[in-house]
Amino acid sequence: MRTQVAIIGAGPAGLLLSHLLTRAGVDAVVLETRSQEYVASRIRAGILEQSSVDLLTEVGLGDRLRAEGHEHRGIYLQWPGERHHLDFVDLTGRTVWVYGQTEVQKDLVAAGTAEVRYEISETTVHDVETSRPYVTYVDARGTAQRLDADVIAGCDGSFGPSRNAVPAETYERTYPYSWLGILADVAPSTDELIYAWHPNGFALHSMRSPTVSRLYLQVPNGTDPASWPDDRIWEELGRRLGHGQDGWKLTPGPITDKSVLPMRSYVQTPMRHGNLFLAGDAAHIVPPTGAKGLNLAIADVTLLAKALVARFRERSDALVSSYSDDALRRVWRCTHFSWWMTTMLHTGGDPFDAQLQLSQLKWVTSSTAGATGLAENYAGLPIGF
Repeated sequence: MRTQVAIIGAGPAGLLLSHLLTRAGVDAVVLETRSQEYVASRIRAGILEQSSVDLLTEVGLGDRLRAEGHEHRGIYLQWPGERHHLDFVDLTGRTVWVYGQTEVQKDLVAAGTAEVRYEISETTVHDVETSRPYVTYVDARGTAQRLDADVIAGCDGSFGPSRNAVPAETYERTYPYSWLGILADVAPSTDELIYAWHPNGFALHSMRSPTVSRLYLQVPNGTDPASWPDDRIWEELGRRLGHGQDGWKLTPGPITDKSVLPMRSYVQTPMRHGNLFLAGDAAHIVPPTGAKGLNLAIADVTLLAKALVARFRERSDALVSSYSDDALRRVWRCTHFSWWMTTMLHTGGDPFDAQLQLSQLKWVTSSTAGATGLAENYAGLPIGF
């Protein structure tokens, strides 16, 4: 079997890349280890930047997003006794949208533009330094297969085979805390996301829909979700989010999902080796505090699609040659912003650090320059920045 672009990974990055290439007349085949149902059910990111929304709309994937997603003007920053709203529209003229990764995945599958081979195994890339790279794998029936291509795109996350096939420098920061995240069948208790600093640890009130809330608590690494019964979670969320403060109330509800998410930053450079290109989590990981993971993946594959279309349709390799540098410029900006949000809001028990964090929060919420910097990064820089 042969194609122009072999894409490893059928998450949003891989399916969006296939969609963009197919629209431009470039052939692609997507290979995925998991089942279609498993990939569709993964609960991940929930915030889309303005640039991501604009891109999805431009390529015919924005109808349901615009109809069912929820546009937000900004966020709240909070610490005990104080809550401040940052209005991104007033500060930058841009907004963000609450629209989960599972919904983006549904839209990509419904578009029907991707040719996907699900439930494969033993995926291996070969000869990526040559003009004839290929991928071998075992299909769902147990038959060995080979997919020849001109280019291989690794959109297979941090544990897929693509990352290890790229000789690269790696930069990593592991944080000394995790997030205990829940999904609850209860209407959100807030109109905008609340990012809360508290001596007990960070808390976040997010949402997925008018009837489903997504909330997080900072917990120690290695925390077992079973050690947090539902009543304890709601009690601690109420404490950290300021239940009763100025009359505000946190409404509890049935918890339908509970998990612990470790926090780390990771960047691999370069994002290309020969004719193997990395995109999304295969090349970088950010802590979720800055809401950048899915948006970075969208930016990566948008740049990569443009580069590959130029190669195949216009016989120009200029964008292919600059892809890694172009993508990494935005990756490092978003990595810094995610680190900055994380270290500003998560507590570590050091009184000196706590006072620095409070000073920074007070500056961001009282300075137009500080608030604009946060809003500009959170709502998203233009793709290609």
